[in-house]
Order: sequence, then structure tokens, then C-alpha cells
Amino acid sequence: MADISKIEEFWDDNPIDVSAEVNFIWSIANKLRGPYQSDKYKDVIIPMVIIRRFECALQETKDAVVAQYKKMPTYPAKAMYKISGYQFYNTSEFTLAELVNDADHLASNFKSYINGFSANIQDIIKNLEFDKQIDKMDKHNRLLAVVKAFSEIDLDPKTIDNMKMGYIFEELIRKFSENAEAGDHYTGRDIIKAMVSILLAEGCDDIFDDGKIVTILDQAAGTGGMLSTANNYIKRFNPTADVRLFSQEVNPESYAMCFAEMLIRGQNADNIRLQDTMKADCFTDTKMRFVIENPPFGCAWGGKDAPEGDEEAVKAEILKGTSGRFPAGAPSSGDMQLLFIQSAINKMDDECGRAAIIENGSPLFSGGTSSGESQIRRWLLENDYIEAIIQLSTDMFYNTGIATYIWVLSKNKRAERKGKIQLIDASHLCNKLRKNLGNKKCEIAPKDRVAITKLYADFKENEHCQIYDNTEFIYREYAVMQPLQRSYAITEDRINAMLSSGALSTLYDEAKVNELENMDELTGKDKNKLDNFKKNKPIYDAIVDALNNAVSDKVYKNPETFTPVVNNILSGIISDAKDLKKIADKIIKGLSVMDKTADIQKDKKGNVIYDTETKDTEIVPWETNIDDYMASEVLPHVPDAKAFFEEDLGKKNPVIKTGAEIPFTRYFYKYQAPASSDELAKRFNELEASVDSRIKKLFGGN
Repeated sequence: MADISKIEEFWDDNPIDVSAEVNFIWSIANKLRGPYQSDKYKDVIIPMVIIRRFECALQETKDAVVAQYKKMPTYPAKAMYKISGYQFYNTSEFTLAELVNDADHLASNFKSYINGFSANIQDIIKNLEFDKQIDKMDKHNRLLAVVKAFSEIDLDPKTIDNMKMGYIFEELIRKFSENAEAGDHYTGRDIIKAMVSILLAEGCDDIFDDGKIVTILDQAAGTGGMLSTANNYIKRFNPTADVRLFSQEVNPESYAMCFAEMLIRGQNADNIRLQDTMKADCFTDTKMRFVIENPPFGCAWGGKDAPEGDEEAVKAEILKGTSGRFPAGAPSSGDMQLLFIQSAINKMDDECGRAAIIENGSPLFSGGTSSGESQIRRWLLENDYIEAIIQLSTDMFYNTGIATYIWVLSKNKRAERKGKIQLIDASHLCNKLRKNLGNKKCEIAPKDRVAITKLYADFKENEHCQIYDNTEFIYREYAVMQPLQRSYAITEDRINAMLSSGALSTLYDEAKVNELENMDELTGKDKNKLDNFKKNKPIYDAIVDALNNAVSDKVYKNPETFTPVVNNILSGIISDAKDLKKIADKIIKGLSVMDKTADIQKDKKGNVIYDTETKDTEIVPWETNIDDYMASEVLPHVPDAKAFFEEDLGKKNPVIKTGAEIPFTRYFYKYQAPASSDELAKRFNELEASVDSRIKKLFGGN
């Protein structure tokens, strides 16, 4: 059994130079210029790399496979695997090099060659719709040059091992990902290594037992880089481990690359799936020791921007409640990240499952108290699933510069971590690249990875690490209101304010009348509305005139003394008692203003009535007593305020006032005093002098 504490800093960090291979492949891509735009090169290059990789892997056993096929065309596939040495084979006598010798029939022969592959390989090539590209290249006289060039590149697993091939794939993907879909961020190997190092830093001694079966899942697998890196780490220090890799990926090109490498690694082909994780879990009967993934940022699971079928699948899964993959419900439809987190937890082994997941900042704090995001965070905290959240530097990804976070999840925290969440600011632990790679300006160097892992594993508070109870991030939302104290008066200002507020808009609304009169065509409902406005116009005018005639400086301190005054004004205008009360109530309210010298209003039982117009919201930490909070935070400023906890879970549509957020940056915020006015003046003077000097030199002055 290996001692994980002694794993050296530079595991899997021997420099791997793939520039020659990548440059050669990219030079082939340039042969497509003209018929193909640069963003479409991948439609040809990715399938060709995969085909050539398979061909090189099979070259030693090809003759034996072809001979067996000629002898018995119905020879079972699994038996043929034993001859080929892999979970795939090719029964065609063609090779890429031999195809070039018959240029006149190249397209048809190439398709015949592809059809010679085993069914599993044909499926992935078919998913890439490569037949169309063969025809297109043939039509535009590009096919011969491309096939010939690929026939000359050595991608044999004996000379280009899985690790190096992974780097080649990923460098090609990086080049293509500069035009990737929004939210689809390719994860650099440096980030993956940090995630794996953190993931395996504790609670994982068992994986070094002889013959240990280790299951690892990536639900947004891309080209399989996370799975490959985790596999290499474990196999390096426990060669006897039986590492079983599982993946789901929705992008056909990325899936094809992942599938190709997993087959060559000897992984079970049934565990590599082309599947949208929002729609299905392909491995319902398998719990995972580890989940490691980078789901898409800010991509919709519902609404018009969502992939077809996602919204229906997610909602159906939510209806399963605690037995489904999304037991805490759904976040807003525009971002699926918290669905991936729930699905990861669902897949984790109930006894020892662990996960490392890359997210952007949104899942930490977005959404109000009753929002899906808030309630999912609350569920995560109340179930004690979050071990740590680690902030990485900005500019770590190839096509985005935003800050990202590693969420470390566990179903079996060690004793010291139970009920706790660890926040780590590792944004300073990175190394500037000598040359930017797209938006990627920084990388996690080996020493940085060690430092980040140590911060996590030490579990000690310091400048860059803070530890809190889970309840620190759960809160209650209280409504704070003042007693209803309003004065009433009939003044020009109050009349204008009352009319502007729309208190009488049900009687007459001049703006709405103008809008209706200028419409090209009115519906029956609109016509009735316009007729009613015109019918009520005289009443509206009479009320306004009567109020203007009653203007006075007299102020009433309660509605009881003011109501008869308004009723008296309206009695000669409105005869119906119900209409009179309805309009009078609106006018009385419209002519009132908050006034702390007015009487405190009470209901029939003598209870104080609170003014909803003074309503404010206070977010109170879960463990904070509301009376203590009011005494220290509110009452010194508003002495007569009162807090109300309005949560009601018994309603048909429950009112939820308990939520959760993790405002990470607030906890690591450091105040920096602004420069003094003297310092700013000095800088301005220096800049002014510098500008004057340059202008003089420009125009020949001294």
C-alpha cells in the first residue's frame, strides 16, 4: 500500500512536448482552407486523428484480423477483440497509405475502409457525420492531400502513449475551443491535476489496497482529460488498482476523442456514453468512489435557449422527489451548474463518495431567499455535503477570464470537518504564462498545486483559509416594519401626489385613454374599457374639482377623523355606498404621508397595525437571535421597528424565508484606503508635465 502523504510534488509532470505533432496536424488543417472556414476544420481533423490513432494501434494485429474475417465473416466481435488486442478492430484490407495509391476511387475506398471498423467505432464516426466531409473534400480536391498527410503521422500507442495523446487531443481542442459555445470551457491539465490532488488528499487510503476497484465518473467528460489524469495518479502509486472510468458527454467530437482513448486504455466501452446528463444517468446501478467534472457555466436547462428535451427531463426527475437526481429542486432555468452538483452527489458512493467540481461564482450566491439556487445551497449545507470551496485565479481558462471555484464534496467527512465548510482563497497561487493561450494567462504550477492541496489538507485557519460552521451561510429573512403612523390633509401637493400614484386610475386614466384612442384596431374588451373611461370622466373631474375646492392647511392625525371629511366631499358626487367607500379609501390613503407625530393606528382588537410601505428586509444569520440582532443593528436607527418572520410552509404555495448563500469574496475582502488627495494631485501634475513635454517635442520645442 502506497503512503499518499509521500506522493511527490511533481507527479506526472515530466515535460511532454507535443508541438511537433500538433503543428503537423494543424498544417494539415490548413490544406482545408477555401472550402472550409477555420471554425469548421475540426469537422475533418478530429475524425481523421481518431481514425489514424485506431489504425496505428491496430497495425500489428491487422493481418491476423483480416485473415480471420476472410475465413469467417461472421466471426463474433468479442472473439475478434482478442485477436486485435483491443475492444475494436478493422477488417478492411485498406490502410490510409494504400488508399492514396488509387486516387480515382479514393472517396469510395475510404468509406469502405471506415466500414471495415467494428460497429462501436463505426458508430462514433457516424455520429461525427464524416461521410459528408469525405464527399465535400473529394468535391473540392482536398481529400487526397488530407489522407496522404495523415497516413504519414505516427500515432502508435507504443510511441505516443495515452498521456501524450491526451495532450495532443487537448491542444487541438484548445485551438478549436477559442470559438467554443458560451459556457463551454475546456479545462487545462494544470487545473485537473490540482483537482485530483485535492480530491485524493484525504479519506482515500483505501484506494491503495491491492486490487482495489476504484470507480470514477465525469458527467461532462469532454475529451476525458479529468478521467485520464485521475487514472494516471492512482495507477502510478497503486499499479494493482482496478480503475474503472465512466463518462457522459453531449458533444459528439469530444465524446469521440474520449471514446477512442478509453478504448485504447482498455476501459470498458459501455462506460463511455454520448449522453446529455440533464436527460439521463447512464449508470443507474453504479455508485462512484469519485466524481470529477467541469460542467458548463451559465447554460440553460429550460426555456427557449435550452437543448431540446432538457426541460422536460429535468422536471420529470424533480417530480421523483428525494428518490430522483435533483432532490433539492431546480435553479433558475438559465444555469444548470447546481443540477450537475446534485447529480454528482446522487452518484457518489454513500459510504465514501467524494467529488471535485469546477463552478463559476454564480452557484455561490445567485438568487433570492426562496429561489431554487438558495434552497439547493441550503440542502447542501444542511446535509453537510460541502467540504471546501477553493477560489482559483482569474484567467485560468482558454476562452474565459472569469474567476472559478473548486467545490470539494464528500459523503463521509472526517470528524474534524463534520458540520464545517472550509473556504480557501488560492487566487494568488498561480504562475504567469510566458505566452498567453487564448484567455489563459495563468497556470497552476506544481509548487502552486502542492500549496493549494496543503491549505486544504491542513484544515487550519490562516490568511488564505477560513473555516466556518455550515450554519454560517444559512439565514432567515425577516420583514422589518414601523407602526402605521400617517397624517392626512387636503393640500395641492398631496392631491397631485395622489393622482400621480394612480389612486383614481380605475375611474379615469388619461394616458390609457390616449393609448386606446390611437390604436389601429380595438378588441371588444378594449372598447368597453375606453367607453367606461369616457363615462367616468365627469365623475373623475368632479372629484378632482371638489378636492381642489377643499384645500386646507388642516392636518388630521388619524383616519377616523379624516374619513368623514372625504365622505362629505364625495357624497354629492357618488351615490352608491359601495362605490363611495371603495373610492374614498383610495383617496384617503393617497392623501396620507408617513408622520411620526401622528397617532399609532390599531386594529379592532387593539393590536398595532404596521405600515407595509416602511417594510424593509433584514438577512439574519441562522444562529443569531432576532431580538439581539434588532437591538444591535436596527433599533439604534429605527427605535419603533418590529421584525416579522413571514415564512409559511403550510400554504399551497409555501412562503419560504429561510435561505442560504456563500458570499465567498466578502469573507476575503481586504479594505484598501484610497490614495490621499495630495498623492492624487502629485500624480496629476506629473502626468500633465509629461504630456506637455511630449507635445513640445512633437512640435519641435525644447
